[in-house]
Amino acid sequence: MIYFFCQNRIGVFTFADVSAKCKNMGQERKKMPEPKRLEFRKTKDITYIAVFAVMIAICSWISIPAAVPFTLQTFAVFFAVGVLGGKRGTLAVLVYILLGAAGIPVFAGFSGGIGVLAGQTGGYIAGFLFSAFVMWGIEKIMGRKLPVQILSMTLGLLACYAVGTAWFMLVYARTAGTVGVGAVLGWCVIPFILPDAAKIVLACVLSRKLAPVLKNMEG
Repeated sequence: MIYFFCQNRIGVFTFADVSAKCKNMGQERKKMPEPKRLEFRKTKDITYIAVFAVMIAICSWISIPAAVPFTLQTFAVFFAVGVLGGKRGTLAVLVYILLGAAGIPVFAGFSGGIGVLAGQTGGYIAGFLFSAFVMWGIEKIMGRKLPVQILSMTLGLLACYAVGTAWFMLVYARTAGTVGVGAVLGWCVIPFILPDAAKIVLACVLSRKLAPVLKNMEG
């Protein structure tokens, strides 16, 4: 339930109300001439991708205190693909990574630059793109039902772990010497499994609330 304040009046509306309003907007879009609809769709897609790329950046800056502190980056990646779908969600992740590579401080700890991506943990950032690709591929094959979405996010997370761990081992071997897979998993993966599982649950719940609203807006 959402509350809003306007001219000293308190209003209350639910997601059902928002969905109904958005459905009406979608029906209005259908009445547009085809060229105008296509132009609107392109503009809308660019806007969504930009908004969710910024959201991923904001979530990367949020650090949750715990025995091993963690950010909401992974949640934001799952949420973006869950809401926007495979193609647009993957593009949002790509834009986020490119912004960071260009030196804009969108990564965790307000960092950015090629040096971050080339560093020991840079593979986990690049791994977000592999997560998005995995989710996109599973979506195209199996659809977007809840069990499929949970599966795609889980496999996407494993892809991120795999890419990040392989890159960490490569960079670490060049700078400090050979290190075993078990050690790297203990440093970079195992402490984050439970928080990442919680992020998957949260991303599933919220994306399944918001995705239908956007779909109704699109008509």
